Amino acid sequence: VLFTDRNPSFLIRLWRRRNTLFLSFLCSPAKQTEMAGISTALCMSSSSLLAPSFSKQSVRISPRTNRFSRIYALSSNDIKVGTSIEVDGAPWRVLEFLHVKPGKGAAFVRTKIRNYVNGSTVERTFRAGITMEEANVFKETKQFTYKDGSQFVFMDLSSYEETRLNEADMGEKTKWLKEGMDCNLLYWKDKVIDFELPITVQLKILDVDPGLRGDTAQGGTKPATLETGAVVNVPLFVNPGEDIMVDTRTGTYMSRV
Repeated sequence: VLFTDRNPSFLIRLWRRRNTLFLSFLCSPAKQTEMAGISTALCMSSSSLLAPSFSKQSVRISPRTNRFSRIYALSSNDIKVGTSIEVDGAPWRVLEFLHVKPGKGAAFVRTKIRNYVNGSTVERTFRAGITMEEANVFKETKQFTYKDGSQFVFMDLSSYEETRLNEADMGEKTKWLKEGMDCNLLYWKDKVIDFELPITVQLKILDVDPGLRGDTAQGGTKPATLETGAVVNVPLFVNPGEDIMVDTRTGTYMSRV
C-alpha cells in the first residue's frame, strides 16, 4: 500500500508480515526523522488492530451438553459392578460379573445387567477383550417439590429449572417419595431414564392398629400405613403419629425416630 502527502518527494510503503506493520520511508533523511514517531505509533497499535477482540462475557456451555459430546469405550475385561454399558442401543447397569477362562475355548465374561429404562434384568455373556461402549449415564440432584396430576415435579435448587416425570415411568419407588426430598435423576442422551431415592427416608405413621398384641420377645410386627400411602411392617410398640426410618431398597422398617 502506498501513501503520499502534499509533498511529492515523500513516499511511505506500508506492509504486514506476521501480524506486524512495517513502514518504509522513501524520502530525505530529515523527513525520515520526522516520520519515525509515526512509524513507532503505528507498529505499537497494529497488534490491537490485527488481534481479535473477545468480550469478557463468555457463552455458558451446560455440563450436561458437554458431557454428551464425549464418546466412551471400554473393554469387556474392564467390566465391574456398577459399570454402565450400552447394549442393543439401551443403557444397562452391571449388577454381577464373572470372568471365566475355560480349559478349552476362549475366555468370556458372564454378567447380570439391569436396564435403566424399563428396569428389566437379564444375563448376558461377552467375549473377553472385546470393545464395548460405555453408557454415558450421570446423575443430577433435584428436589421433589410437588405432584401435578400424574406428573412428579423436581426442581434444580440452583437454577430453579423444573423436570417432570410421568407417574407411569417411575414405578413403585413413588411410595417412598414425599415433598422436599432430594433425589438423583439419571440422564442418558439428554433424557431422564430413572431416579434414585435416598437409601433411608424418614416417614410418619398415619395409621396402625394400637390394639394388636403379640409376643414381643419373638419380634412380633403389625402393618402400618405411612404418610406416603406405603404399608410396612413395624414392631408392636410403634404407635400412630410417630416417625420411623425406612430402607427404600428393601421397603423394611429400620428404627423409630
